[in-house]
Amino acid sequence: MKLYIGNLPFETNEEDLKSLLKETGEQIKDAKIIIDRETGRSKGFGFVETSDDKSGQNIINKLHKKTVESKNSNNLREIIVAEARDRK
Repeated sequence: MKLYIGNLPFETNEEDLKSLLKETGEQIKDAKIIIDRETGRSKGFGFVETSDDKSGQNIINKLHKKTVESKNSNNLREIIVAEARDRK
């Protein structure tokens, strides 16, 4: 299952994302933060691939609307976790 993870702090990198996912206890195949080509900065979202639908659903249940703190400030952000949609 492929998941969309949005509203991440802009300084979140792939290691941070993997660490967040590790808290769920679920195995993941891949985690990718989307980077703006011009600025080299995160766009604030990424994608995660799980080995099966059950793991994906467990991650959604555990992390959707979870509050995460920005590393560089005391900003709190409520992340969005959902099944990724196919590109059109």
